[in-house]
Amino acid sequence: MWKLKNAEGGSSWLQTLNNHVGRQVWEFDLKAGTSEDHLDVEKARADFNDKRFIQHHSADFLMRLQFARENPLSPLPPQVKIESANDITEEAIQTTLMRAVRFYATIQAHDGHWPGDYGGPMFLMPGLVIVLYVTGALNAVLSEMHKKEICRYLYNHQNEDGGWGLHIEGHSTMFGTVLNYVTLRLLGQAPDGGQGTMEKGRAWILDHGGATAIPSWGKMWLSVLGVFDWIGNNPLPPEIWLLPYFFPIHPGRMWCHCRMVYLPMSYLYGRRFEDLYYPHPLIQDILWGTLHKVVEPALMHWPGSMLRERALQSVMKHVHYEDENTHYICIGPVNKVLNMLCCWVEDSNSEAFKRHLPRILDYLWVAEDGMKMQGYNGSQLWDTAFATQALISTDLLDDCGPMLKKAHMYIERSQKIVQVI
Repeated sequence: MWKLKNAEGGSSWLQTLNNHVGRQVWEFDLKAGTSEDHLDVEKARADFNDKRFIQHHSADFLMRLQFARENPLSPLPPQVKIESANDITEEAIQTTLMRAVRFYATIQAHDGHWPGDYGGPMFLMPGLVIVLYVTGALNAVLSEMHKKEICRYLYNHQNEDGGWGLHIEGHSTMFGTVLNYVTLRLLGQAPDGGQGTMEKGRAWILDHGGATAIPSWGKMWLSVLGVFDWIGNNPLPPEIWLLPYFFPIHPGRMWCHCRMVYLPMSYLYGRRFEDLYYPHPLIQDILWGTLHKVVEPALMHWPGSMLRERALQSVMKHVHYEDENTHYICIGPVNKVLNMLCCWVEDSNSEAFKRHLPRILDYLWVAEDGMKMQGYNGSQLWDTAFATQALISTDLLDDCGPMLKKAHMYIERSQKIVQVI
C-alpha cells in the first residue's frame, strides 16, 4: 500500500537547508495498511474510474485514509442544520467553524504543512519517462508499482474520443495524445493494451494527421527519444545566450518559466543529442527558415563550431547554476527533467545527474486516480501561509493552538537564511 512520507530524506545525494521540512514523497510498502484499508482503496479507485468522464479530480483518498489513522479526529459538536436565514446565529457559525478546524487538524503533517495534490497537466509525466528511458534510469527510479500507478493515471484521464488533452479537463490534442501514448508504450504497455485503450489512442493520432503534426515541444521530445529527426525541429540555437543582455531578443528577458525551459532545450538542440497556442506569424517562419538553412549549417562546421561549443558551455553554466540553487528541484517539472538530461548528456556519470535522480520523487503524487507528476514539488508554503491566516481569524485559539504552533515551525524553517551562490 502507498504511504506518504513527510519531511524525510533517504538519499546521500539529497541536499537540504531545513532538514527536508515540507518534502512529501510517496513510498510503496507491502506491509502497510489493513485488509480493510486495501479494500477501501480499491473501491475508491473503481469509483473514480466509473465517473472519470464526469469527475476529473481526485479526492486524495489515499492521503486522507492514512491521516485518519495518524491524526484521529477530535470529538465534534453536533452538525448545524440551516433551514432558514433565522437559523444563522453566532453560535451556529462558531459551531461550524469548530467542526471545520478540528477536521483541518487531521490533515496537517507532523512538520506543520498541509500536503496535497498539485497535479493536472498531462504533458509533464511524458518528459520524465522519456528522459529516464533515454538515460537508462527508468527501472532504477520507477518501481513496477510506480509504473502501474502512472499507467492507471494515464488511462483514467484519457478522453472518451481516445485522445489526451493538455490537462485533465482539456479536449484532446496531438501534443497530449502522442506524448501520453508514447509514455504508455515506454512503460511496457502493448499496442493492444488497456482493453482497447491503446488502440483508441493510436486511432486518434492517425485520424488527426499522424504524430508529425505534434507542435514544437512534442517534436523536441520525440527527437530526444530518437524517433524524430532533429532536422524537423524549429532551430533553437544556444548561441543566442551569448548575446549582450541589452538585446531585445536576449532569452534573459523572457518570462522565467519560458527561458528556463528553452535554456536546456537549446543545449540539447545544439548537441543534436510556443506554438501549441498560437499560429506562427510570417516573420517567425522566415526567421526559422533562415536559421535552419543558413545559420545552423555554418555553426555545425569549423570555424562556426567553435562558437557553438562556447555557447554550449555557457548554457550548461546556467543549467548548473539553476540546479545548485534549487537543490536540483528546479523552477518547475519541465526544466527539471530537461536539466537532468543535459547533465547526463554532458557526463552520464556526473555528480549533477546523480543529485537529480532522488529529486524526481518530490514531483510525484499518488491518489485514487493513479500517480501523476505535479506542476511543482508542491505548494506547501503557500497553503500553510493562507491556512495560518484563516485559522487565526477564527479566534478559536484553544482548538487552533497546536496547529498554529506546528505551522509556525514549518514557516520559520522554510525561510532561506543562507546566501545563494
